[in-house]
Amino acid sequence: MPHALFAHVDAWVFDLDNTLYPPAARLFDQIEVRMTAYVMAALNVPRDEADRLRADYWRLYGTTLAGLMHEHGLDPVPYLVDVHDISLDHLDPDPALRAAIAALPGKRVVYTNGSAPYAERVLAARGLAGAFDAIFGVEHAGYRPKPERQAFETVFGAAGIDPARAAMFEDDPRNLAAPHAMGMRTVHVAPAAAPAAHIHHHTDDLAGFLARLSR
Repeated sequence: MPHALFAHVDAWVFDLDNTLYPPAARLFDQIEVRMTAYVMAALNVPRDEADRLRADYWRLYGTTLAGLMHEHGLDPVPYLVDVHDISLDHLDPDPALRAAIAALPGKRVVYTNGSAPYAERVLAARGLAGAFDAIFGVEHAGYRPKPERQAFETVFGAAGIDPARAAMFEDDPRNLAAPHAMGMRTVHVAPAAAPAAHIHHHTDDLAGFLARLSR
């Protein structure tokens, strides 16, 4: 993978969950349990219906939260606090990843569909605190989630990022479509590739991929 393909890039945007830590940590398993419990309590529905709604809203709206806000007018603030109140004991620091991120030229940003406070906790657990110039959560996009293009435009505007000079790293291939359309280099970070016209690169080793860019 020639680093020349990234020679124009001066802004590096990273998703958080299953991107800056390995999927094997299974943090989202904990989040999903808390989301289901929250939906059960908020909508007064049984567990199987809450699970169905959670999955349907994720598919239709990009996140469960977006569906709950659109369909039920849910207040996002207490929801985000509750569902992200999870254990991070399965996360370990990754010095190689930190070094590879630090070597990138230009601006380094985290952008997650979770909340910024949650992202800060995860980054600290991974030994990545202070490695980024800015951290953006769904709250910074007016609670509009990726993959909505407007969400990306809002965050990139706030971050001062020119998509034509930026790269996006994501585990969810849906969330790379809008960045690609906006002119970004797109990298799918996952154990298995998801071939698609809007994905330029795939890697299952983010630290190694980034290290090769600086050679």
